Amino acid sequence: MKPVRSIVVYDDVAVEINSPEIEAGQLWLTTDDLARATRLELKPQGVCRNEKCFPLPEASRHELVRNDLDKTWFNLTAFAQLVHQPVAHENTGDFSAWYFGLRSDQRQELASLQAPDFTLPDLDGKLHSLSDFRGKKVFLVTWASW
Repeated sequence: MKPVRSIVVYDDVAVEINSPEIEAGQLWLTTDDLARATRLELKPQGVCRNEKCFPLPEASRHELVRNDLDKTWFNLTAFAQLVHQPVAHENTGDFSAWYFGLRSDQRQELASLQAPDFTLPDLDGKLHSLSDFRGKKVFLVTWASW
């Protein structure tokens, strides 16, 4: 397997990983890289960050943890699936990028499908609030410069 350079974005922080293992769409990191990229640590009780630990099911531990001669590897994508964390990735030859979204325990579910009220100026500078259009169809176009 040839070396691949990867960028891992976790909690909106991008960290470069110089030699992960990528197998069948799965991202394996050494425990050192795991801690550096995610601040998660592999402990006997599971995968932990500070006081919060996620126990690893014994039946699927082999899918999450692998020991080589001098390194312990952790399958971050399998863990993401376990904790219902969305993952997006792109591989292009010797480079890959991985984005890990919020875990299910971090997401706030919408209390309703009603959009919050906000006020923005139009092109002439006149202010309009979303609540001014209550009961009417609104088409909202957004744009960002990043």
